[in-house]
Amino acid sequence: MPDYQPTPADKFTFGLWTFGNPGRDPFGEPVRERISPLRGVQKLSQLGAYGVNLHDNDLVPIDATPAERDRIVAEFKRALADHGVRVPMATTNLFSDPIFKDGAFTSSDPKVRAFALQKTMRAIDLGVELGAETYVFWGGREGAEVDAAKDPVSALKWMRECMNFLIYYVKDNGYNLRFALEAKPNEPRGDIYLATTGHMLAFIETLDDPSVCGVNPEVAHENMAGLNFVHGVAQALEMGKLFHIDLNAQKPGRFDQDLRFGSEDLKGAFLLVKLLEDYQYPGPRHFDAHAYRTEDEDGVWEFCAGCMRTYLILKEKVRRFNADPEIQGLLAEIRAGDAHLEGLMQSFSPDNARAIAALSIDRIGLGRAGRRYEKLDQLTIEVLLGAR
Repeated sequence: MPDYQPTPADKFTFGLWTFGNPGRDPFGEPVRERISPLRGVQKLSQLGAYGVNLHDNDLVPIDATPAERDRIVAEFKRALADHGVRVPMATTNLFSDPIFKDGAFTSSDPKVRAFALQKTMRAIDLGVELGAETYVFWGGREGAEVDAAKDPVSALKWMRECMNFLIYYVKDNGYNLRFALEAKPNEPRGDIYLATTGHMLAFIETLDDPSVCGVNPEVAHENMAGLNFVHGVAQALEMGKLFHIDLNAQKPGRFDQDLRFGSEDLKGAFLLVKLLEDYQYPGPRHFDAHAYRTEDEDGVWEFCAGCMRTYLILKEKVRRFNADPEIQGLLAEIRAGDAHLEGLMQSFSPDNARAIAALSIDRIGLGRAGRRYEKLDQLTIEVLLGAR
């Protein structure tokens, strides 16, 4: 029986904002002390995590002096080295400060957009200094409550200008850094521009260099829009655009809950792990979630350990699913192909078009045939319940 003990080889990461969440919500004050970055690095190392990720101001206060900034960063770098923890990803907080109350890159005020670029360039410098190779953009305030106040066409143009500016900034500095854009449909804005992973994938193709930009899909964000997260991740994978991923859990139709990974929709979590493992996704498995508001610091570390343990348990369930003779036999039957037909359909030619047009296909018989999906789904549930 596996012990499900994580190691750095599993590439599990947490944000400073995840274990550092003090349990404040719109209706209540903090319930626990904010855990410091240095303490977090130490504890995550002990738990077997691979790395920590950060917004700029998770580490360095927005009003820190240059001397304070350098001292904080030096202490953090020593902690990373002492505990063997990496910073694979960094990002910028463009949503908390009042200046961003009506957006950052999509603000109607060019002074706000300029400040957002200034802040992001400094944060990119910090991320690269700490070793980050992926830079995430989540536009938490890039949206609207009053659509008449802002032209959405202009807003998207400003967003594109800022992203192109930063692409060239990275190139000009010779940084080894890729951008990952993160979608969310709403909250904290009434509506957020580029609301889903599909929106982001389309937007990326309009940038000056789409090759350096991919996506960072999040379980909760796609579920908030009522979408199938596995399908969105699969599209990004198929396009070579899955640059990072945020794992958590979410009850359908609720506010952004950022629950412990696997604590809701176990079948969906299983199928997500299966997709990532079957396609050997090489990036970090990042947990963008936080402990329940009921917890003290011990509960926070239980939460972190639980995210990683659940992923490893589901990874073992994937192994059993893939090795189960009955399941694999059923899948072979369901997915039985026809090499000749598939060859005709792979690319157009006049000969292939004539061959397909001349086919005699049993429409009635194919319409009546069962697909055996009930059986497959039941066997999947039995794997998850430990009955196979």
